[in-house]
Amino acid sequence: MEGQPVRVEVTADLEGQRLDKLLVSQIDGLGRAVARKLFASGRVQLLTQDGRRARCRKGDVAAAGSVIEVSLQLSELDLVACPDVSLALDVVRETKDLVIVSKPAGVASAPLRSGELGCIANGLLARYPEMASVGYSTREPGLCHRLDTNTSGLLMAARNQECFEKLTGAIRAGELDKRYLAICEPTATSELAPSATIELRLGPDPSNGRRVAVVRRRGRMVQTSYRIIRRKRGLVLVDVSMAQGYRHQIRAHFAAIGAPLVGDVLYGATPRPELGRHALHASRIGWRGDAQLARFTTQSSLPKELEALLR
Repeated sequence: MEGQPVRVEVTADLEGQRLDKLLVSQIDGLGRAVARKLFASGRVQLLTQDGRRARCRKGDVAAAGSVIEVSLQLSELDLVACPDVSLALDVVRETKDLVIVSKPAGVASAPLRSGELGCIANGLLARYPEMASVGYSTREPGLCHRLDTNTSGLLMAARNQECFEKLTGAIRAGELDKRYLAICEPTATSELAPSATIELRLGPDPSNGRRVAVVRRRGRMVQTSYRIIRRKRGLVLVDVSMAQGYRHQIRAHFAAIGAPLVGDVLYGATPRPELGRHALHASRIGWRGDAQLARFTTQSSLPKELEALLR
């Protein structure tokens, strides 16, 4: 849902309701205050049968068979992560201030719906209940950053608000040493240099809300630096770093230069259903430390299913 419009189809049992009340009842985690803002900013639209969009007002009455499109972000929803004691966490670093876990591919960082279990945030909350009052939102308690569901690797969470603010401030300032291992598949017409920096402006893809795209205006200019580690059977293993991250940055940047990540069908890679993921792994997190928070460096090797691609 992050950056992707939500569509609500008005069924017969919903006909006649005010649109603002209808959306609050149909979109999990949407509160009345946020709903008012969505209508006021023109982010609630009626999709007409001829493909056009018409702006809705909160007092409009729902008609059966109509489709309402709402543009919102997960951060605007009031979602709460629930503890999940059944989720096994691979904890690779634990101090009184922070926890770093190794997230497997296929497991989400945080829930998309209230009551959803099986996410890293659920497991963290069960093991470290103090995280409930730490972080950006109750949906992602303690989490200092997120990883895509099919990205594996190191994920960092804070156990107190002071540590959270320090580490997230370091991320915003580009002071955290975050590195990734990626395996890409260059096309016949693209040749990766031994090392380089990709600098392209990224923004939401207007044709597909699940993706980001290279854009000329708006968006954000971001840099992704890489160094080739190994080449094997037409695939290339690269060590990747970026000072500040944008949604899908590594995936979109490598696709833009003709070298999408293996298995990343969303960005044009060859389908590999047997892999069940894309070839991106968060391999290193480090920080220089200060008087309150000790210096640390944590590393994680390439998972066996990705290592197998290079044999």
